[in-house]
Amino acid sequence: MADIVFVRHADTDWTASGQHTGDTDLVLNEQGRAAARRLPARLAHWSFVAVYTSPMMRARQTCEIAGYDSQSQERAELREWDYGDYEGLTTAAIREQRPDWDMWRDGCPGGEDAAAVGARADAFLHGLLPVAGEVLVFSHGHLLRVMIARWLGLEPAEGALFAIAPGGVGVLEHERERRILRLVD
Repeated sequence: MADIVFVRHADTDWTASGQHTGDTDLVLNEQGRAAARRLPARLAHWSFVAVYTSPMMRARQTCEIAGYDSQSQERAELREWDYGDYEGLTTAAIREQRPDWDMWRDGCPGGEDAAAVGARADAFLHGLLPVAGEVLVFSHGHLLRVMIARWLGLEPAEGALFAIAPGGVGVLEHERERRILRLVD
């Protein structure tokens, strides 16, 4: 299976405010565009056999500014967690109504839970089985956290153990027949 270099989309206004952004199709803000312009240098030493992006504008725009738009293929499996009734809300606002809420444990009413996001991540990873080489993926924070967990053989909810900054880069790769996560500065 291919090694996967992943990029979390860069900043939007809702990223900065901490609002859950699933299906709301936001564009990058100026800070996000600046971060995306730094990606070509960070990604230059890889040779990608395929580039995939979420269909959401913030991921596609990060891909485009980074210089990979003409090579990219949109994949629905790479869209962000569906936050349902919690779309656009911050965790603090949700906990005003539901103090014990934990997205990783409870999911989102009218949206997805960790298992559903895990099924999408698994479908994407399974589709890469015949691919040899390095693959580049532009997606979203929570989806990528679940993908990391699944790559490492963990349950989808264990994605809670990982964090990826906007514009962050990491690699899901192999080391001595073992799947690992490598962080990129």
